[in-house]
Amino acid sequence: MITHPVLQRLVGAGIRLGLERVEAFLHELGDPHLAVPVVHVAGTNGKGSTCAFLESALVAGGKRVGVFTSPHLQHVNERIRIQGRPIDDATLSALLEEVVSRARVWATDALPHLGVEEQPLTYFEAMTAAAFLHLSRCDLDVAVIEVGLGGRLDATNVVSASVSAITSVGLDHCDKLGPDHASVAAEKAGILRRDVPAVIGPLSREALAVVRSMAGERGTPLWVAGAQFRTGGSADTFSWEDDELRLAELSSGLPGHHQVENAGVAIAALRLLGRQHPSLAVSEAALRHGLAHAMNPGRCEWLSSNLLVDGAHNVEGARRLADYLRGLPRSARRTLLLGMGCDKNPRSVAAALSGEVDRVLTTSCRHPRAHTPGGLAEVLVGLDVPVMPAGPVESALPLARDGGGLVVVAGSLYLAGAIRDLVGAT
Repeated sequence: MITHPVLQRLVGAGIRLGLERVEAFLHELGDPHLAVPVVHVAGTNGKGSTCAFLESALVAGGKRVGVFTSPHLQHVNERIRIQGRPIDDATLSALLEEVVSRARVWATDALPHLGVEEQPLTYFEAMTAAAFLHLSRCDLDVAVIEVGLGGRLDATNVVSASVSAITSVGLDHCDKLGPDHASVAAEKAGILRRDVPAVIGPLSREALAVVRSMAGERGTPLWVAGAQFRTGGSADTFSWEDDELRLAELSSGLPGHHQVENAGVAIAALRLLGRQHPSLAVSEAALRHGLAHAMNPGRCEWLSSNLLVDGAHNVEGARRLADYLRGLPRSARRTLLLGMGCDKNPRSVAAALSGEVDRVLTTSCRHPRAHTPGGLAEVLVGLDVPVMPAGPVESALPLARDGGGLVVVAGSLYLAGAIRDLVGAT
């Protein structure tokens, strides 16, 4: 299903960060979030790809794996997966109805203490509760859970993780997470727990200092990229090593050198998971197969030989996409088809990509927080390549493709999903 009436009614509840409500409600449901071992993954960029690597390797290793990620590209079912397959419409519908009906009863008693408003749960809290309920009923070996926003106050941060991971720290959602890398790092590090090992991807010095400090206060053992483990090589073939193991000639199913870093975080997390739960250890053969066959649609995804979509929506993601484009042959015109939310910084994203494209067409998809194409073009006045508003995505994509050349779609995962719909990708 694309969405569900229950979820549509909850959109108006907005974002309410905090754990007390969702933890109390999950307790009412029997604590389904505590049913199976969890790998909990946070990060400004790369967390979805890291989850994809983890899922693929664990499934290849014969484990029964559940995953909860966000957002979705085309169908809300994508957020909840078992063995790589999205939850079916009927099961998801029944889960959502169960969650909201039980939430209404629960809220009657919880209201005075928790300050629950007209809608007891937000959209994301309802999806999180539905996901945990479903995962608890599927006889899983392990669950991979992606943080939705930040970490410290994210609804997923009620889990009792076996391993945590922070893939990256960048400037995104600054209105909620803080204005600088140190503030954002503190929010991400809110998922750290005493005696629960955590894998830390490549961070700035400022962000890493915050994470190390909070880990020290909480008694969290850290595995830090470049220290406890090292990843090197290119997107085509790379290596990974720690003090006990070296893996050479690895390959990634996800394109781009930045995915090597995400794969490195995933390998480290799998190593630690196997130490925590020996039954969840994966063989080298399963690991290699899982990395090579990982899939994460909407991230440097080629929908045809001249149509590339990427969900880059902040400056760090745009720089990684620019690095990928820099490595491609450039013999024909390149068009950036850009659509972004009003809560983002489009000028920094466009500036990071402008050196790798010849023109920018602005567009929008059917998302309530999307910039209008005209408004987005106004923000980009003075960019060092031509900028033109191209209307909604349904008309903008044919315009961008007219005349040939490479079309690069970026700025939003929702836009990536809309493009996938238009070209019939599943």
